Amino acid sequence: MTSRLRKGLLALAWLTLSLAADPVAADRAGRFDFYVLSLSWSPSYCARAGRDADPTQCRGPKPFGFIVHGLWPQYERGYPDFCTIPRGSEPDRQVIAKMMDIMPSRSLIRHQWRKHGSCSGLDADEYFRLTREAYAKVRIPPAFRTLERSVSVEPDAVEKAFRLANPGLRDTAIAVDCQAGRLSEVRICFTRDLDFRSCPAIDRRGCRASRINLPAPH
Repeated sequence: MTSRLRKGLLALAWLTLSLAADPVAADRAGRFDFYVLSLSWSPSYCARAGRDADPTQCRGPKPFGFIVHGLWPQYERGYPDFCTIPRGSEPDRQVIAKMMDIMPSRSLIRHQWRKHGSCSGLDADEYFRLTREAYAKVRIPPAFRTLERSVSVEPDAVEKAFRLANPGLRDTAIAVDCQAGRLSEVRICFTRDLDFRSCPAIDRRGCRASRINLPAPH
């Protein structure tokens, strides 16, 4: 074995060990920097999903506006997902039932636990309790709670409405997401103690459209 080849193999072995020790590479439960609370504009999801939409969320007697999509552990760059958790740690029926008023889809609740909650370092009951606590810290602007007809707005207007309704929420701590010309989500960044915090990487991924449509709840 040549000296150059030996050095190359040693460098590769060192890199492999470094990645294995890196919490970002390993996606270890409880090892992350902050949270993103994602609030989904339910009418946009229902319009986009069509017949595949969750019936409880989209065809039930109660029309929904903003709902909780999820509470996502984040790294400063990227995020962990689908962390290893003990068998039998899925949220039980009681936990799911308690979340249906703000996450009106059983499949969404289960998926959010598997993909994101599993990386929180909390059990299912604690994770969803924290999700509700984060949601309770955000005041939905009145205009979105009383919307009776579809409107077209600038994404910045949506962000501004949230900042005005939530003192301390800076423009670098919130991002508006859009899909297919509609408002999709509002994402708000929190510390692990659930205080608003800046998150430049999330803010940079905000909607680039000049105007977006907000379908009315119905």
